[in-house]
Amino acid sequence: MFHYTVNTNKTVEQAIVDLTENLKKEKFGVLWNLDMKEKLHEKDVELDMEYHILEVCNPVEAQRVLSENPLVGYFLPCKLAVYEEGGRTKIGMPRPTALIGLVENEALLKIASNIEQRLISCVDMSL
Repeated sequence: MFHYTVNTNKTVEQAIVDLTENLKKEKFGVLWNLDMKEKLHEKDVELDMEYHILEVCNPVEAQRVLSENPLVGYFLPCKLAVYEEGGRTKIGMPRPTALIGLVENEALLKIASNIEQRLISCVDMSL
């Protein structure tokens, strides 16, 4: 499966706060929190759900993967989504291993696997 997605009983806002704190523990910073509902509203398009895309980065890991293969920058920064669907809050992300697998490099796949487990841990602690 290309993604990891879980449900939480928290509001979208609280899930983002908790996720941001948990990411800091793994040395990931939130570079940008894109509020899709607000951004589309600015363009006179209405979205009937809360949807946030967090772009996150661990600078040490970014340097490692870019040094191994600059094409990996096409996948950076990592993205996590926090959104409402069917009255539930969801937290999800594309799996780094699924994306890095496209590059076909075993060293990168090992790094991506470690990053994936750390991000999943951050998500799970945010539930």
